[in-house]
Amino acid sequence: MNIASKQFGISVAHGLIAIFLLEIVGSLIFSLILRFSSVQESSLQVVLTAASFISLFAGGFISGGKGKEKGWMLGGVTGLLYSLVIFLFQYLGYDRLFNGEQLIYHTCFMLIAMMGGILGVNLTSKSRTA
Repeated sequence: MNIASKQFGISVAHGLIAIFLLEIVGSLIFSLILRFSSVQESSLQVVLTAASFISLFAGGFISGGKGKEKGWMLGGVTGLLYSLVIFLFQYLGYDRLFNGEQLIYHTCFMLIAMMGGILGVNLTSKSRTA
């Protein structure tokens, strides 16, 4: 295993950890809101979706920032692995495949993570010229 592939794996791992930490904190916050207020889950659907997109963007950004190159690939792999973990959880835990709507969401998650990776490389790279 060479240094570049090790750095690639570490960058993706940092991005995935960030995504899942943000998702856990967000889930806790939204569950407390739902539990201790009269807000219904259906009224928070857009906010929950936006929070998911933000966490995937942040994870891609962190992956790209740590990797310092090929941000689109780092973000894409981060988004793909996130979707794979969710798919495996759903399939193995609930015996259900992704439906059409979920496929669209997870495709968008991968694209958002790619954009975060690209931005992460470009904003954290020290080789930029002014």
